[in-house]
Amino acid sequence: MRLNRFLAAAGMGSRRQCDQLIAAGRVTINGERCTDFSAQPAVRDHVKVDGKLVPRKPSGLHIILHKPAGFVSTRSDPHARNIIFDLLPAKFPRLFNVGRLDAQTEGLLLLTNDGDLAQRLTHPRYEIDKEYEVFLDRPWDSALAPKLLRGISLDGQNAKIARLHSITPTRLRVVLRQGINRQIRRMFEAAGYRVKRLVRTRIRNLRLGDLPCGHWRALTKSELTSLKRLWKTGVSPVMQDGPPARWSTRAAASHHRRKRLSSATS
Repeated sequence: MRLNRFLAAAGMGSRRQCDQLIAAGRVTINGERCTDFSAQPAVRDHVKVDGKLVPRKPSGLHIILHKPAGFVSTRSDPHARNIIFDLLPAKFPRLFNVGRLDAQTEGLLLLTNDGDLAQRLTHPRYEIDKEYEVFLDRPWDSALAPKLLRGISLDGQNAKIARLHSITPTRLRVVLRQGINRQIRRMFEAAGYRVKRLVRTRIRNLRLGDLPCGHWRALTKSELTSLKRLWKTGVSPVMQDGPPARWSTRAAASHHRRKRLSSATS
């Protein structure tokens, strides 16, 4: 096993973060500094980061946290704000959040000590569905939906919403497949609206459900199995049996069209 994978499997971070540890000369094998990315530690080798022994791969811990507003998605904050890790038991091993939510956004955060899993779930090629409920300051004008679905320019990228559905005049359900900073808030601001409240309710097959705000739960065996299956197949479990009934006719037709094209090319 290559060194970056060894470190990621031990919960030291994503592979990219572990590459940075290696490049910075913070990793030693049997007392010798190692900056060779292709190094493969043997079973009896002692691997250390910053002088601390890296344990062999620990048992996996994967949890869903219902992040409250006012908490930042980081391990420490120079402005002394509340951090998400304050909500977890101190006995937990080092966990990494898969993606982030801005301070005022609530909802589902996935945390894991599996660096490989974290990297796969944040890699753009997997186009992970992230579903949000958006509460606006005034009734939504559905005529503006095509603008957000086509996309607008943010940070030099074409930021777009994958799906949009009205629940009430001021409450929408939105699905993203991108990860641009404060994307939903900025897109609705560009359309002339202010987002009063934003809650992430789903990441792929993981749903927030009735988990109380500020609480956490472990992933079920079936949820974890589905996550591991999706990066092998590239298909989201929530998409395999067709689109949810709440989708618009246009969104449902688009889903079935993509499914036919996929079948024709496979």
